[in-house]
Amino acid sequence: MTRFEVVFSGQLVAGAVLESVQANMARLFQADAQRIALLFSGRRMVIKNNLDAAGAEKYRLTLERAGARVEVLAMPVEEIELAAPPAPLTVASHAPEPVVAASAGGTPGPLQVLPRDEYMAAFADVEALDFGIAPLGADLQDAQAPIAPLAVDLSQFSLAPAGSDMGQVKTPPAAPAPDTSHLKLQ
Repeated sequence: MTRFEVVFSGQLVAGAVLESVQANMARLFQADAQRIALLFSGRRMVIKNNLDAAGAEKYRLTLERAGARVEVLAMPVEEIELAAPPAPLTVASHAPEPVVAASAGGTPGPLQVLPRDEYMAAFADVEALDFGIAPLGADLQDAQAPIAPLAVDLSQFSLAPAGSDMGQVKTPPAAPAPDTSHLKLQ
């Protein structure tokens, strides 16, 4: 199935005014002036791709009504050659087990796996440790060392009796209210 792309390179339909076309495009794409200026820079810009024929024609007609001349081009199709799928495993023939190289301490070293196909052969020299899988319910977090309490000398501090003055600055008492007995309202 052929797919199409809509391409704009800043050209206008005959008789169209640049400012009105830019305003129409800004309204159509809901874009700011900076993006519209980029569209009209003269560079080839793909407006929309991966469209079917009807969708590409709809875009072309809408943009031509706005005053912009666009091209509808068929997208290039890449031919991809797929590798043959691996042979299914049966009970009688199974894949070879990976060979694990053990280090002197008895812990597993890096795996050495035979590549199953040409693609995996590219990763033959990659070093990956064999971490394995923990049994169900195993604690995966490392045990934490107990934290020793800090040796802090608090002997210089003491508690004051309840209600004692701790040296806070006392607020002065409120000033007496002014005498307003001599004032009259008329």
